Order: sequence, then C-alpha cells, then structure tokens
Amino acid sequence: MGRVHARRGALLAAASLAAAGLTASPALAAQTSAHAVGTTSTLVASTVPANGDVNPYGVAIVPRSTGDLHQGDVLVSNFNAVSNLQGTGTTIVQISPKGKRSTFAQIDPAKLPGACPGGVGLSTALVVLRSGWVVVGSLPTTDGTSATAKAGCLLVLDNHGKVRETIAGHGINGPWDMTALDHGDFADLFVTNVLNGTLAAGGATVHHGTVERLSLAVSDDRPPVLLNHQVIGSGFGEHTDPAALVVGPTGLALSDEGTLYVADSVGNRITAIPNAPWRYSDAGTGHTVTSNGALSTPLGLALACNGDILAVNAGNGNLVATTPGGHQVQTVTLDSSGNPPGAGALFGLAVTHAGVYYVDDATNTLDLLH
Repeated sequence: MGRVHARRGALLAAASLAAAGLTASPALAAQTSAHAVGTTSTLVASTVPANGDVNPYGVAIVPRSTGDLHQGDVLVSNFNAVSNLQGTGTTIVQISPKGKRSTFAQIDPAKLPGACPGGVGLSTALVVLRSGWVVVGSLPTTDGTSATAKAGCLLVLDNHGKVRETIAGHGINGPWDMTALDHGDFADLFVTNVLNGTLAAGGATVHHGTVERLSLAVSDDRPPVLLNHQVIGSGFGEHTDPAALVVGPTGLALSDEGTLYVADSVGNRITAIPNAPWRYSDAGTGHTVTSNGALSTPLGLALACNGDILAVNAGNGNLVATTPGGHQVQTVTLDSSGNPPGAGALFGLAVTHAGVYYVDDATNTLDLLH
C-alpha cells in the first residue's frame, strides 16, 4: 500500500488541477491573490435541451477532447424533466465557452446496462475523467416527491454519451454530489449520499449522511472497474424537503494536499476531511472550517485558483469565498430573484481560467462569474 500512497501523493496536485481543466499559472495566481473570484456575471447559454428538461444541477469541465467531448466545454446535468418533477431529469447538455449547446446524453431508464434502483434522475454528482468517461449520479423519483425516491446509482457514460455501466450498492444511496481525483489509469470518486435513513425519518433530521470514496481502474476502451470503496465521512445531517427533495451533505472539493472539503448543508458549515485519497478510516464529519456568517445552506463547492473554498448558497443566491484557515473573505450575489431573494437558485459550479461557471436553476442557464 505504501507505493500506492506515494504515487497518489506525488500526482495529487497535478491530477486535481487537470480534473478541473486547470494548469498551474503564476499569472493566474497573481490575478486572484486579492479576491478569490470576479464580480461580473455573464450568461453563457440556456441549459434546457430539446426534450425540455430543467433544473440544472451538476457542472463539470471537459479536460480533454475525445469522442463527442470537446476540451474546455462544460457539461451540465438536469435534475427535472419537462414536467418539472424532481428526480426525473435524464439529460446532460454540453455547452461551449461561446454558448453553443448540444445534448451530450439523453438516458433511457428502460435501457440501462445494469442496476440503478429507482431509475434515472440526474443529480449534482457529475465528473468527466481525462479518459473520456463521464460519471453522473442518479437520485430518482417517479413523481417528484421524496416518498418515491430510491437509492439510485452512478451512471458511467462513454465519450459519445452512451451509458456503458452502472455502479449501484457499495455504499451508494442517493448520490448527491461528487468530485474526482484523476490519475488517468486510476481514479478516486468522492460521493456524498443523502438517503441513509432519511426517508424513514419523515422530514425529521437524521445524521446518517456519508461521503464514500470509490477507487476505479480506468482504461480508454473498457468501462472503469471498481477496485474498492470506503466510507471516509459520516454523521452528516440530512432530511427530506418539499422544495429541495432532500437536504444533506452536498458539495465536495479536493485540495492539492488531499483535504476534502464538504458542504454540510444542514449544519450550515463547511467541514474538512484530511487525507481523503488515502485514508482507510471514517473521519466522521471531519473538522469545521467555517460555519454560519455569510453561509446560508451551502450546496456546491469548488476551489478557487488561489486555494480559497467557493460555496454557493441555497438560501440566498450568494457565493461565499472562505480561506482554508476558515476566514470568510468575499461574498458575491449571483441570483437575487424570487422570495426570499435567490433562494433555491444555485447548485453546481466549476472553476477554469476564464472564471467560475455556475448553473442558475431560477433561469435554467449556465453563467460565468469573472
């Protein structure tokens, strides 16, 4: 195991940047030293495909051109069908930096190559590996309510948008968000799960939310092989919610040093799990990095190019930047529509040299903060 640990440690910084479509840049670091992000938002494109799916959730940057994937494009997963019922969306759209949109995948729940309990309802859990494999979480319902929510799975798609594999069980129970450490022929998926005892609680908060690490052997021409899985975080609050379906641990962001930051939405905080790629023990909820203050039910997480932790709030439509030391240093309003302003608008985000891509559920758009 020592060789594996050393190899992971040596590749960690480069792999985490590459997985986000980034490379090290002194000029970029200089540009972001004063503030984590810019303050100007620009519309990139609508996220609504031809079949009318809405409620964009997951955001991932394509790191390398292969098949139908184009380097620098943004993939977005949709959680709702045209009916606007939660947990029924089946599409992933691909959007270029210039706003050209195409449907990368439209998944037929009746034609999956393996088990996915409950069917298809694409969540915020979305990553693209350099090999061209796209992994997306499914937390499905039949009628948009938590009463029909099922465990779901991870769906593995090839670079043409065809589902080639499902990963069910192995701790996967309501996969809500995900990040990856991509070494090319090996990858770790870090997944939050929000249905462990949640439905039985009938709206009461239970503390059974988990973070699971799934290690995969990866090749270009064959679907990834699951090597092992490990719970590295547990005890996160989770509960059903009519407006959000379920609230639980959501966003994940992995630092160059191997610290996994977790958006504890119920606890209104960001926690940190150390040594996430190589630990073989459960860290519980980790330690609290920051809580309350400008946070208002944090959901999606990403790391800014200067290392600050970026969280988008479900409660008020703001993005909050926090240093790894726990100081909240910047707040930017991304959506102020609705009542209360901005509530329920934000989910996934991803950082590139151009700025921060984020989805706005209130407008069904992909936007760029720069």
